[in-house]
Amino acid sequence: MSKMIYTIKPEHHSIQDLTKILEEHPEIQFVSFMGVDIGGNGTDEKIPIKLFLKDMEDMLKYGIQTDGSSVELQGIADLSDAKVDILPDIDCVWFVDYNYEYYNDENGFQVGTLKIPSFIIHSGKQVCSRSILKRATLNFKEEIKVLLSSNSNICDSLGFKYDDLEEVILTSATELEMWVKTPEQSADFEELHTSQVLKEQYWKRTMGTVRTVLEKIMDQLECYDLKPEMAHKEVGGIANRIDSKGRITHVMEQLEIDWRFSNSLQTADNEIFIRELIEDLFRHHGLEVMFKAKPIEGVAGNGEHVHLGAAVKLKNGRRVNLFAPIDMKKQYLSEIGYGALMGILKNYEVINPIVTATNDAFNRLKPGFEAPICTVTSLGGTKESPSRNRSVLVGVIRDTNSPLATRFELRSPNPYSNTYLVIAASYQAMLDGILKVTQAGMTSDDLEKEISKKYGDEGIYLEKFREYRSEEDVFERYSEEERNRLYGIAPATVWENLNGFANNDLKQQVLKKGDVFTDDLIKSFKESTSQKWKNELKGRIIHDNIMLLKTFVKLHDEQNYATDLDVVNWEKIVYLKSKLMKDSMTKKCIFTKIKTALNESDYDTASDLQKQMNEKMSEIRALYIQYKNNIF
Repeated sequence: MSKMIYTIKPEHHSIQDLTKILEEHPEIQFVSFMGVDIGGNGTDEKIPIKLFLKDMEDMLKYGIQTDGSSVELQGIADLSDAKVDILPDIDCVWFVDYNYEYYNDENGFQVGTLKIPSFIIHSGKQVCSRSILKRATLNFKEEIKVLLSSNSNICDSLGFKYDDLEEVILTSATELEMWVKTPEQSADFEELHTSQVLKEQYWKRTMGTVRTVLEKIMDQLECYDLKPEMAHKEVGGIANRIDSKGRITHVMEQLEIDWRFSNSLQTADNEIFIRELIEDLFRHHGLEVMFKAKPIEGVAGNGEHVHLGAAVKLKNGRRVNLFAPIDMKKQYLSEIGYGALMGILKNYEVINPIVTATNDAFNRLKPGFEAPICTVTSLGGTKESPSRNRSVLVGVIRDTNSPLATRFELRSPNPYSNTYLVIAASYQAMLDGILKVTQAGMTSDDLEKEISKKYGDEGIYLEKFREYRSEEDVFERYSEEERNRLYGIAPATVWENLNGFANNDLKQQVLKKGDVFTDDLIKSFKESTSQKWKNELKGRIIHDNIMLLKTFVKLHDEQNYATDLDVVNWEKIVYLKSKLMKDSMTKKCIFTKIKTALNESDYDTASDLQKQMNEKMSEIRALYIQYKNNIF
């Protein structure tokens, strides 16, 4: 009996090999073409394996057809022109997605679905997230080749000759954080907050079911050749609770899982599959996984740092990191490295709408939780002894003993950021910076001065009234007013963030170079994102806030020995509740005003009111905890 297989690599995507593999593995009963729409959602369908084997040649060549109602392609696949094709990508790894609750009668193995990453095509054009990232990587590679071929001095500074170059290689990686909990149970906020402040759970030993599942996940990642590197507890969570028989009855823990880098497109494919694998395994063991950016208000959220690197492979097999200088102890970065880093920072206004595209994402990006809100970098302490600053947007990862490890860490994404578009936008921005600084003939010393410029100093590439580098904790070192002046005011809502496209037309052009992003695709992304923002704000967030406020009830009376503090606090709570959710004949509450503004398409007003709502909800939550804790 054949062993279970977990992947089918590109070298085995011929009709002959696939037929042989699928006939030898009857447990693979379905095929699913995974196209990834503009919202980052992977399509999933169940095509019976018999049908796939019968029509394999046509399916691999022409794909399958569906209509645009099943994917997010607003403004592209509309009601009058909804047909889309999903075309398999034969140049990437295909995964076998196993069902842990269904077994094949023939060999007793779990039933599997062959998951094939694919491209979504409309009117003959590739219009999906995967295609955008593919175009971005091809554009970056071609432009870098042209740059190196016409600038032998850059090749010399990196220690190779252009004639020795074989290919440009882009590598990316993500880190996945999550909360794992017992279904239908919640932990006390103060208990979670105190545990986080005391760092009681950070990197502690996992126990019980969580340990079992975590170890199974690492084993499964190895089976899929995803090369797991680390799994550990994160800062959030509380100790498990155990009943009298030693069984764990309550789980509330934050975890992180990391795996090896890959090429950019494969990295994004891997992430979607791994997230689903993690969900399936924890659910199979009775636990719920939360990948939301901020699943629990007031404690640590889930980040997903994105690592970005670039290298060249020479004809003799040697690799040279394009971001690393020859002497790691004399320079932080190469000219290309500095240009790439500055490209992300200068153009972040049009990257940010892609990175932070949901209400949930903004809930995470607040001071005090190691979540970046300032467009600033750290080069990492001294050149001889690199360090890491966790308060910045983009970190420079350096190891003086390993130049190939030099890369950038974008710290703002979360597990539901569209990784395909985040990586694509980042490489487009990096390319802009690289081309501009090399055209200006700037040396590494010039570039270190440029990125370290002070507010008000003229920059050759960077903007005059901004700073871009800090080696200090930007939240401890500067006040909010100082941060806003030095690094710009960060958007506070999805709508404000989307305005980054309209308010920065020249920077938007950076995304469109090489036809990577197009006007139609950017418009579709904006429509999709704004619709989700509006619908969630009106239909879920306001509703959830109302339900929460209704639980804030009066607790004090004469029997409870109420003090003047109790009376004052309760009066403040009543005032805030009324301000938020109670209408009168002459005045409308904030919730009603938001709904009215959305209905009238006055999105600027709705966005401003959302900020007011968030501030007052935070205030009333803290106030009610204080009030409740003072009652006998």
